Amino acid sequence: MKFRNWFLLILLFLATGINAQIKNPVKFKFTINELGDNQYEAVLNATMESGWHIYSKDIPEDTGIPTDYKVSGKNIELIGKFMEVGKKHEEFSEAFGGKIIYYSNSAGFKQKFKLKDGTKPGDVVAEITYQTCDDRVCLAPNTLEFNKQVTPKGATEEAKTDEKTEPAKDSATIPATTASVVENPVKNIATPATSTLDPKQLKISSIDFQKPLTDCGTGSTKVEENYWTYLFLGFIGGLIALLTPCVFPMIPLTVSFFTKGNKNKAKGKRDALIYGFFILLIFVLLSVPFHLIDGIAGNIFNKISTSVWLNIGFFIIFIFFAGSFFGYYDITLPSSIANKSSKAEEAGGIIGIFFMALTLVIVSFSCTGPILGSLLGSAVTGSANVPMLLTFALAGFGLAWAIVFGLLALFPQALQSLPKSGGWMNTVKVVLGFVELALALKFLSKADLVSKIFFLKRELFIAIWIIIALGLALYLFGLIRFPHDDKKPKISITRKILGVLGIGFVIYLIQGLIPSDRPKLQLLSGILPPLNVSYFHDEKDGILGMHPEHDFFKAIELAKKEDRPLLIDFTGYGCENCRKMEEFVWSEPDILPILQNDVVLASLYVDDKEELPEDQKTKIDLGDGQVKKVKTIGDRWSLFQQVNFNNNSQPHYVLVTPDGKVINTPVSGYMPKEDFKKFLECGVDFYKKNK
Repeated sequence: MKFRNWFLLILLFLATGINAQIKNPVKFKFTINELGDNQYEAVLNATMESGWHIYSKDIPEDTGIPTDYKVSGKNIELIGKFMEVGKKHEEFSEAFGGKIIYYSNSAGFKQKFKLKDGTKPGDVVAEITYQTCDDRVCLAPNTLEFNKQVTPKGATEEAKTDEKTEPAKDSATIPATTASVVENPVKNIATPATSTLDPKQLKISSIDFQKPLTDCGTGSTKVEENYWTYLFLGFIGGLIALLTPCVFPMIPLTVSFFTKGNKNKAKGKRDALIYGFFILLIFVLLSVPFHLIDGIAGNIFNKISTSVWLNIGFFIIFIFFAGSFFGYYDITLPSSIANKSSKAEEAGGIIGIFFMALTLVIVSFSCTGPILGSLLGSAVTGSANVPMLLTFALAGFGLAWAIVFGLLALFPQALQSLPKSGGWMNTVKVVLGFVELALALKFLSKADLVSKIFFLKRELFIAIWIIIALGLALYLFGLIRFPHDDKKPKISITRKILGVLGIGFVIYLIQGLIPSDRPKLQLLSGILPPLNVSYFHDEKDGILGMHPEHDFFKAIELAKKEDRPLLIDFTGYGCENCRKMEEFVWSEPDILPILQNDVVLASLYVDDKEELPEDQKTKIDLGDGQVKKVKTIGDRWSLFQQVNFNNNSQPHYVLVTPDGKVINTPVSGYMPKEDFKKFLECGVDFYKKNK
């Protein structure tokens, strides 16, 4: 059967084999409002399920698929351009290297028009093209058409009848009872009653896409916010803060106060544990204002993360923090705050212990402030659920302090094993200063990417980090000094080891400056500018040096010729999660060789805008005035995915044998490297053993 005819059959028999994996999280309602004076408004309202969004018409080029709304029809004349209604959200996309603009929950699209002849009805045709995404997958761009008739007051019945249009001749139809809001624009399509074609012709020869040959338990799972990672990072930050000059000398003094200052040793240890609990509580309470701000201001943290000026502000603040750690000045809270808290300690009892803990937090701010600021900056610009991440990060920070103070209170003899205060604590601060400089560059990079200036390219970013790492190494070897360093510092073995590690990091970074068809510095993915913001980037380089097939049938023939399984990658040019998979997962050193050597890769773009030949274009009547258009190569691959694999999300990965049998359970969405590796290895190993 000819290729084009096979696809036409798909359009006629879409009712077979579709299940709940087909997602349609956006519902539309089309209405026409009369504005008076022969003017009307064609309004299309969209409601989205929680977590899903559609892009604005104003989205920057080379990112997602902008929403396009067109109104046309017989006897109507447009007035101006269409307008969007709803709350816009802006967010920086690491995958696209720029800011994306979208709507969540709901959006509206309006187009004013008038009747050319105010005495006759008008047939209104509204067409919307849009793409839907969540944090894991994007759905193929969809084009829907809506039809309504406008009848002006005073129009005669004869005029209404004369202007009534007939349905499209080449449209598949569905019963009118399936009207209202379309839940699933594919499964509602029925076979035309006049058809005499065999539904089995929906498949290609002996291909059976519905039942995998094996199952390794590789189905993807939803990736949740990694709160425990932030708890761990906060805990590490707390331990580091304990080593600074503002905090470390206070450890033995505070613990001794509870263990020796109380005749009842049991009560002293209990009070010390309460003291540790209050330290944890105070740090957790520091996150409460962020929950309140988020509740009042809604998308404020999202706006912060994508604001050019706020990211530049973070850059300046981190430079300021670095200067403090280097010893050029101190960052402290007003002394009146510490004095009031210290005076409140006299209340005694549990209240007094609480204010002792509060005083510790306040007086140590000059050392802890920059570290806490780093956690704040990381959370605000790195996730959607900022307040909860901050709570976990601050809880981890406070937990480190609570554990140290609590354990030392229970086992005071351990105080003797602690190192004595000295110049090493200033070394810790200076090292943190270099870390702050490196982190500051991340915020400057984000401002550069959001503004699309693209001055701070990947190689320049790496070069600056090399300079910072060299500076750190020179400092650790005693070749650079800062204000609070000894004039003739004693270079300990620890400093020398850290200096060597710094030189090793420089060597690691240098490889990122060398042009290569494979990405370097995978450990820094998500920190460095995207691969496409580079002095060496060229679209002709393909994907990670690979040049996948973009036609399923050519890929199948190649798989037969090379006797390798075929990896079908349902993707899209405007699919952010697809780009994330390619850059952060495909590029991993234990993933890329599998893609290059063990499979034939077919990347089928569901948003390819190249039009099909006229005899392959068609429309599918969805009922309630909604019509699905099939006119591009992207539409073809989108339907191919839906019909044969019961799925319409991207990225979607399917491993098949050269004769077209699904090897293992397909996976969808952005996923951890280990999950994708398990999926690939399961299918490849099975094929090698059974071919």
